Amino acid sequence: MLKIAYHPIYKHPLPDGHRFPMLKYELLPQQLLHEGCCTSDNFYSPGLPEEDHILLAHDAQYYRDLVGLRLKPSEVRKIGFPLSEELVQREQIIADGTIKGCEFALEHGIAMNIAGGTHHAYSNRGEAFCMLNDQAIGAKYLIEKGLAQKVLIVDLDVHQGNGTAEIFQEDNSVFTFSMHGKGNYPFKKEISDLDIPLEKGTNDQQYLSILKKTLPQLMENVQPDFIFYLCGVDILASDKLGTLGLTLEGCKERDRFVLQSCFDHKLPVQCSMGGGYSPDIATIVEAHANTFRLAQEIYF
Repeated sequence: MLKIAYHPIYKHPLPDGHRFPMLKYELLPQQLLHEGCCTSDNFYSPGLPEEDHILLAHDAQYYRDLVGLRLKPSEVRKIGFPLSEELVQREQIIADGTIKGCEFALEHGIAMNIAGGTHHAYSNRGEAFCMLNDQAIGAKYLIEKGLAQKVLIVDLDVHQGNGTAEIFQEDNSVFTFSMHGKGNYPFKKEISDLDIPLEKGTNDQQYLSILKKTLPQLMENVQPDFIFYLCGVDILASDKLGTLGLTLEGCKERDRFVLQSCFDHKLPVQCSMGGGYSPDIATIVEAHANTFRLAQEIYF
């Protein structure tokens, strides 16, 4: 059975200017239930994770200052919105959803998190609305528990996974792959194990051609036994914060190729949704819903 992390706190409103993107966390599960793609049995509710799990990926002082709301004003500015106890708790619960998703993926082949993809969170600081790096925490958890020997992170959000690259820069057990808009934030990129910066306006054909050449080679060369997939839909041409030119169908084909590749290679995969900022909320929900539909179609 497809297992999906969702908690009501995911839709917790952010300060003015950030509320619109949060609607997707409320509308996406409603859409999946409405159309019959999922039932209530597919969803699980994460809780607060153990501190030890978070500290596998994050500096202890940073984490305790974050939870205690003691970050310096300059550190809060990098995150991008005022901190509150509920917002920090939301980030913790998202991370727990991904940790638990790792266990479900090992059991069922795949697991999803309605939220997550907080790849701008560094080991010792938050950045760009990300405070805790959920997939980095999940990868460290798997390695620490002996549940995986080699992990491949496939980050296809339009923004480079700079925090993820920093966390694993000296960790050979995790291979970081980021394919992103060359002109997108972050403007000073970190160095992933493999970065593929894409030119402005890259279309379906160009994007899929690169991906379909790259991912099979990575699977062959890296030989992972677990994959994390960050499936942001901000690669769409309509996205307000993106520079690429993909259609809904191209984005869906991206997801199909990644998930089918994981299935064919019998590699468990945990998926976090990442970004999506098109002006029409229906476009965002449809693009994300396609990922869940494909997971059901391919795996179950």
